[in-house]
Amino acid sequence: MGHTVKDIAAALKAEAFGAVSLEVTGAAEPAAAGPEHLALAMDAKYAGGLAQGQARAALLWDGADWQALGLEAAIYAPRPRLAMAGLTALMDAGPGISPGVHPSAVIDESAVIGAGAAIGPLAVIGAGVTLGANARIASHVSIGAGSVIGADALLHAGVRIGANVRIGDRFIAQPGAVIGGDGFSFVTPETSRVEEARASLGAEASAKNSAWQRIHSLGGVEIGDDVEIGSNSAVDAGTIRATRIGRGTKIDNLVQIGHNVQVGEDVLICGQTGIAGSTTIGDRTVLAGQTGVGDNLSVGADVITGAGTMILARVPDGRVMLGYPAMKMDQYIGASKNWRRLPRLMQDVAALKKAVPLRGEDD
Repeated sequence: MGHTVKDIAAALKAEAFGAVSLEVTGAAEPAAAGPEHLALAMDAKYAGGLAQGQARAALLWDGADWQALGLEAAIYAPRPRLAMAGLTALMDAGPGISPGVHPSAVIDESAVIGAGAAIGPLAVIGAGVTLGANARIASHVSIGAGSVIGADALLHAGVRIGANVRIGDRFIAQPGAVIGGDGFSFVTPETSRVEEARASLGAEASAKNSAWQRIHSLGGVEIGDDVEIGSNSAVDAGTIRATRIGRGTKIDNLVQIGHNVQVGEDVLICGQTGIAGSTTIGDRTVLAGQTGVGDNLSVGADVITGAGTMILARVPDGRVMLGYPAMKMDQYIGASKNWRRLPRLMQDVAALKKAVPLRGEDD
């Protein structure tokens, strides 16, 4: 479906110039754009690409001369990434789930399905489930007994929702996400070597038979409004209290959220991050890719971590952290400069030892 330049500008709350009635059917990078595309040239470095492509209209950086660039129409984007959010939302046709309930879907007779819901092939919805209005459920999704999902949810193919999960409105789960599986929690009848090592900070302990017994997860998961969870990520159920994900939080692919974890509002958790059980993450915190957070810790509000950070102790509000173990970013960068100097320092020490023999070396 096409959109006029005028309509796109209105959706982005941006200014449009030239032939605003011109219609485009998609977006493209400048050099690859055809006459039917809106070229995305939101930085001056893409000006050369416009000359290589065939776009008649473009989304441009603030201050660009659209006529000098040979365009028929233009939209200005003072904040390019925000414009991208609006543009992609406008042009995304969605997963194409047909209205109504597919004949192959299995829905328990006690489930409550909201008005306008669309349920795809081979979906399974368990006993006592409540599904909000206009929810879209793709193929091969399963929703466990007693779970509640709010209005306007979108569950992509292969999503697994466990039993007794509570999810707010406008929830999005990308393919393969698993919410509400049992937490990874086990115990031995006697004190285990792991417990001894933790108490002694690594002192050797005698070998023991370890017959691990599962601690079952009864607490479920609670997720606020406007949360998104990426492909193949997992949010484990709480042991007694629920694992909680706060309103507006966005979770990337391949993220592990352990049992009893409490994640605040508007948190951003990037790919391959792991958060161990019973840890708290404050509001608006951003955890970069491959961040690790130990169990039973508190990470404050407005914290930012760099990629690969390993948090092993409490982090106060507002800290910017990096490294393993995590340090304040400026301290870690300073320390890493010193680490790189160590080989030269050792060479200098060796040279000094040769020049000034230590007492007793010539005896």
